[in-house]
Amino acid sequence: MPPIVYLDGAYVDRSEALVSVWDHGFLYGDGVFEGIRAYNGRVFKLREHLVRLYNSARSLMITIPVTIDEMEKAVLETCRKNGFVDAYIRLVISRGVGDLGIDPRKCTGHATVVIIADRIALYPPETYEVGLKIVTAATRKNSNDAFSAQVKSLNYLNNILAKLEAIHAGVFEAVMVNRDGYITECTTENIFIVAKGELHTPPVHVGILKGITRDTVMELAEKRGIKVRELPFTAHDVYVAEECFVTGTGAEIIPVVGIDGRTIGSGKPGLMTAQLLADYRALTSQEGTAI
Repeated sequence: MPPIVYLDGAYVDRSEALVSVWDHGFLYGDGVFEGIRAYNGRVFKLREHLVRLYNSARSLMITIPVTIDEMEKAVLETCRKNGFVDAYIRLVISRGVGDLGIDPRKCTGHATVVIIADRIALYPPETYEVGLKIVTAATRKNSNDAFSAQVKSLNYLNNILAKLEAIHAGVFEAVMVNRDGYITECTTENIFIVAKGELHTPPVHVGILKGITRDTVMELAEKRGIKVRELPFTAHDVYVAEECFVTGTGAEIIPVVGIDGRTIGSGKPGLMTAQLLADYRALTSQEGTAI
């Protein structure tokens, strides 16, 4: 059965989930989104994702036409209508229908609201066992003084350009640096390294999205007594790291075993990565908002 999609208050078949070509999300990437996971009949960190969605919209001066509580109910109902116990949920909000100019005042109706529940598999299952090889992209991360990385917007063009670099290099993923040469994040994931037994991840101010999976992993590490530090680092620090892994809602936690032709650590997923992945899977199997 084709997925049932929530579109502006109605639940419609996928073939009927149509958005106007005059929609500013389509024309200009003028909107925001969230990706959320459901596990074992529960939506993980649903409220945290919704808060970030509404904050992103507020930053862009987009008014979402339903309350956050109503949105939560709509997410759960979309999952129910599709019969999903495990799912990837995509919420998309655009400024709505305007004209062919960029003036947002021409979007005189309400914002477009879409909720999709479906499956996702970003990487082959064996990747979690053997690890990823990645490259450092030449494409720079958008500068924080141009556009805040905390807004999860529909415009992912520089991430797509970096992803193309990864594809052309024959690997799955690329990590991006900012204009100062500091590691920020991958095209769709945050990044962590292990150095001298500590867990390091770039701070928000270098230009990263403050990932919800990232925050969860930091909490799990602290529960294990692992010291977690948010500090800037360069590609060299990744080259000489004891372990490396990336985190994201879609990816979860994936070990990285090589970068730019260098082997990270032993060239196999490390112990800390494996422990945190096990902790994360245990957490997601039992916590969340019931569908």
